[in-house]
Amino acid sequence: MNVVVVTPTYNERENIAQLLPRLLAHGPNYSVIVVDDGSPDGTGEYVEEYGRRDPRVSVLRRSGKNGLGKAYVAGFHAALQRPVDYIVQMDADFSHDPDFVPRLVHAAEVTESHLVLGSRYIAGAAIKNWPIKRNLLSRFGNIYARLVLGTRISDYTTGFTAFRADTLRQLPYLEFDASGFAFQLEFKHAFQSRGFRIAELPITFVERENGVSKMHGGIVFEALAMVWGVRRRGKALGVRHEPVLRPKLAVDATAGERLDDQ
Repeated sequence: MNVVVVTPTYNERENIAQLLPRLLAHGPNYSVIVVDDGSPDGTGEYVEEYGRRDPRVSVLRRSGKNGLGKAYVAGFHAALQRPVDYIVQMDADFSHDPDFVPRLVHAAEVTESHLVLGSRYIAGAAIKNWPIKRNLLSRFGNIYARLVLGTRISDYTTGFTAFRADTLRQLPYLEFDASGFAFQLEFKHAFQSRGFRIAELPITFVERENGVSKMHGGIVFEALAMVWGVRRRGKALGVRHEPVLRPKLAVDATAGERLDDQ
């Protein structure tokens, strides 16, 4: 089973140096595609050099910042050009735990889900070091999306997911046009509107310690405005709001990790 992790970067030189070995330690079947938007701190050059030493690492170097959504689309497209079973999207700033990546993939396998979300807003999840204002803004955005879309997804804006590569090939992902965090809405809606199986696992989200957050008010308002466009497209497609699985991760000392639906 081949897993490709896609992570976008802009001025993440310090973080990416720590992240790459953590991801690659999961095994020889793991590889990483870094999509760098012309970081002036040398992130792209560092990843390029790393890839010369370990071919499991590659970098897509873009000339400048062209939006988070476009970065992910470019990374996903590159991942599909190689032998891959699962693709993982995650941030490079350690707000997403790299050691949790195999659990997302494992959950997709055992529940036969097409998409697994690392959720901040279900039982067992936690958020650390976020300012109250940003925490409330994120929670409001997700409640708003659920109310408008009638969805059962708890964390529509999470950027930590694992999904089947063959499922992505069935989606018009190259047509996704959201430039910021609204991409997360558009992306998940594409799975949901076609009735694909979705699961959520609780994660601990930790605010970055190094670098500067890319979140700003314009990104948030773009995402909120896009909810209505997502709703219109869902109605046109006859969107089916299938139940969202929330598998419980159990640890057995003799059998190792397993997942039980709850």
